[in-house]
Amino acid sequence: MDNQSFAPIYEALVEFRRNRVVPFDVPGHKRGRGNPELVKLLGKQCVELDVNSMKPLDNLCHPISVIKEAEDLAAEAFGAAHAFLMVGGTTSAVQTMVLTASKKGEKIILPRNVHRSVINALVINGATPIYVNPDVDNRLGIALGMKISQVEKAIEENPDAVAILVNNPSYYGICSNLKRIVELAHEHNMLVLVDEAHGTHFYFGDDMPLSAMAAGADMSCVSMHKSGGSLTQSSILLTNSTVGPGYVRQVINLTQTTSASYLLLASLDISRRNLALRGKEAFAEVVEMAEYARTEINKIGDYYAYGSELINGDSIYDFDKTKLTVFTLDVGLAGIEVYDLLRDEYDIQMELGDIGNTLAYISIGDRMREIERLVSALYDIRRRFKRDRTGLFDHEYINPSVVMSPQEAFYAPKEEMIPIKETNGRICTEFVMSYPPGIPILAPGERITQEIIDYILYAKEKGCSMTGPEDPKIEYLNVIKEATIY
Repeated sequence: MDNQSFAPIYEALVEFRRNRVVPFDVPGHKRGRGNPELVKLLGKQCVELDVNSMKPLDNLCHPISVIKEAEDLAAEAFGAAHAFLMVGGTTSAVQTMVLTASKKGEKIILPRNVHRSVINALVINGATPIYVNPDVDNRLGIALGMKISQVEKAIEENPDAVAILVNNPSYYGICSNLKRIVELAHEHNMLVLVDEAHGTHFYFGDDMPLSAMAAGADMSCVSMHKSGGSLTQSSILLTNSTVGPGYVRQVINLTQTTSASYLLLASLDISRRNLALRGKEAFAEVVEMAEYARTEINKIGDYYAYGSELINGDSIYDFDKTKLTVFTLDVGLAGIEVYDLLRDEYDIQMELGDIGNTLAYISIGDRMREIERLVSALYDIRRRFKRDRTGLFDHEYINPSVVMSPQEAFYAPKEEMIPIKETNGRICTEFVMSYPPGIPILAPGERITQEIIDYILYAKEKGCSMTGPEDPKIEYLNVIKEATIY
């Protein structure tokens, strides 16, 4: 790893800036001269580095120099055969994995509690999802990992499936037995794709859950902007030697922009270098802070900040100790209510607030004094706002009834703008989800039930940030015309 001290894209940008090149290309702000308010907001140095692809800076669509060097260094740092810098977020990387591994009519095995980007990819390419409905922790109400018996059953019933996709870790820190899933898949000539958006630190920290590349997965994607410290929207797609890099690049170029931001690319380059050189020490501190916070929050009473004690060797094969998720229902408050109180009353912005939990995303930029402030605020919220939990919903995940493939349903003839309370029994043609975490409550092709309707209305009432449908207020849904269902 001797070369990890280099950052080729960053170094090329520094050289480019030093040369004071006269710009007769895009972007039109011309190093900020045409937009002084933008310079005031972002700073002169930042705007001067918002440049277009050119020979000295390489081209992300077909990298041959500094971007190629940066990708090779990333592959080495992550223990992959190849790495691809992504400027469309891990959403773009996830879609690339699905579009690379499957095509129309082919089957792909996956848990239903996937990010919407997975199902979006199925809408695009027409592959058929074979859902493994995860177990749910009855107390916490959260979906767990893929049990090995569930994976074995899915493979046995669908031996013609081409790939298995795994969330590892989940938003809540739950990890599956990834190594065994890889072994099972490869025994049946199936690829393994891992949505590792929340697991960048697995590659650099000590005593972490097994990373996808170390487990032998064929493709994985890591959100460097989450726990890795790069700019928002930057990500890395990793592949093993079992996947042809030329074809992966072609798939990426089907959807990714031809005007890649060098601010994003440079942030990936610098962040990779930072983690390769200092990640072990940095993530040891992150774990220490998260474990301290868990201990202190659990001393308050009624809250439950859960951790490695959940591990059961199967559906919770391992746990990501950097994830600080706090179960709030025993305080008499939904997770989203605690999330809102922390922001509005204490100026603390959490990552997630759902029906039963709130999540603090602890990373390399946090400090112990901020952890103390969070613990103190949670103590005060319990003192001021605690109430009886009667009437609170107690689960996040509802097993769906899948009637049609996402692509079939998305493009099927629709009955538009049906009041949501009147859609019981109908087939949805669009997504409904809370974001974050971005896991669909409803996806195209699934039957709407009264339980789902009640959940959506309750989540709206509690203030969850709901997205997905055509109707921005989520009072109406589009459903399939009855004559279309067969």
